[in-house]
Amino acid sequence: MRVAFLAAECEPWAKTGGLADVVDALARALGEVATADLELPIDVFLPRYRTVRVPPERVTGERSIEVADPASGPLTARAAGRRATTTVRVVDVAADGYRLRLVDHPASFDRAGGYYGDAAGLDHPDNAGRFGLFCRAALGALESEGRPPDVLHIHDWHAAPAVRYAAAGPAGPAVLLTVHNLAYHGWTPRTRVAELGPEWTSVLAPDAVGIDLLGEAIERADLVNTVSPGFAAEALTPEFGMGLDPALRSRGDRFFGILNGLDTELWDPATDGALAAPYSREDRSGKAACRADLLTRLGMDPADDGPVLGMIGRLDPQKGFDLVAGAAPDLLSDGFRLVVQGSGPAELVSGLRVLATARPGSVALIERFDREMARRIYAGVDGFLMPSRFEPCGTGQMISLRYGTPPIVHATGGLRDTVRDEHDHPGAGTGFVFRPATADGLLTACREFARRFRTGGGTWHSLVERGMAVDFDWRTASAPAYVEAYRRAISLRRAMPAPRGAAARR
Repeated sequence: MRVAFLAAECEPWAKTGGLADVVDALARALGEVATADLELPIDVFLPRYRTVRVPPERVTGERSIEVADPASGPLTARAAGRRATTTVRVVDVAADGYRLRLVDHPASFDRAGGYYGDAAGLDHPDNAGRFGLFCRAALGALESEGRPPDVLHIHDWHAAPAVRYAAAGPAGPAVLLTVHNLAYHGWTPRTRVAELGPEWTSVLAPDAVGIDLLGEAIERADLVNTVSPGFAAEALTPEFGMGLDPALRSRGDRFFGILNGLDTELWDPATDGALAAPYSREDRSGKAACRADLLTRLGMDPADDGPVLGMIGRLDPQKGFDLVAGAAPDLLSDGFRLVVQGSGPAELVSGLRVLATARPGSVALIERFDREMARRIYAGVDGFLMPSRFEPCGTGQMISLRYGTPPIVHATGGLRDTVRDEHDHPGAGTGFVFRPATADGLLTACREFARRFRTGGGTWHSLVERGMAVDFDWRTASAPAYVEAYRRAISLRRAMPAPRGAAARR
């Protein structure tokens, strides 16, 4: 079976968050899964944004195709019953274990600012048309090769237009939609739907104000998954479903969770060049050097054996930075020190900034994204904080476990799936899980952590060792689960036409 990914991000080519990491890591892991019925390499289609740089020697081919021009709006060649077209190049690049296929259309993707908006952070008004063109180009390139895919694996709303462009019925490709972030729907107002083409305008109800692209893809895909079983259950509720819980519930067992994995070659304290010293589960002696190195770099006393907590993340209310700020005064009174790295709106960490200025020996605030510093934090702190209000999966807790740093997490989504609470399961836990998502709840879990950390001895070392022993490798469970999902999607598609759903959200 031939599988093609359609995604708006892919590490290391284009990244704003976890979507990019998953697309890259899963495509590579699929290339290493021993299964005879999977055609390799996997194709990964990605827009060629201005910032995507490709060494010429890695380009393996390219082709030009004609696709409907989203800028032409409604039918322009009415007599012929078709729209004006535009030329798109598809550039093939040898990536690490898969074939990257860049959709090169400068008018759509060679823009200043971010992938989805301008330098001021405002969404590009033609996003639906841009990503509609991306989907058309990917499907056109596949069709022109005479070897259509058996499965279209589409990721988030950016690839959702493909559900109406791909051939329908048993002869068309099976479609698996992976929802990484339910908060972004690709809402397209009525005035911009024409940019998606007649496939979409023809199903727009007369009184509809627009189209929810993610909602439409949920209803039309053969299978839908999100990135952890825990979040799949939460997404069925109004609290976490972001308005799409009715659509998700309607899919029954065709909606499920597959836990994200971790690239265990990329994240390995035994080979991590950013660390002051290597270490492993079998020999953790190097972790003390990593702790001393981190604290020295931050101007903190490495001889102080009080617990050091770290946090890394996007500055967003979802991530719970405000909970850390709320608990910080009591944590400092208890002898904790804090190391926080985050990028985003600065006002979310104003309280921590005040503490970092007043007590530089106890609080370090790094307001930027720094890859090497992030690795030093994972290795150098004693406990890792992830107090997210909701978290579809998360990788920080997986990395911290692998780096011998027990996580302290809120009981939600993938965090609950990946961290076993030592309080509820003494002698069998891997970290500390708290509820509800309040500063007091976080403080209680941190104090539970500190009690065991300060006791030390065999109990503490066993906790750390259990965490480092957990296997989150993509190749072990996650990638094989996706292969099974592909087989199931193909079976469903071949058995009957994909179910049809309402196109418009009113």
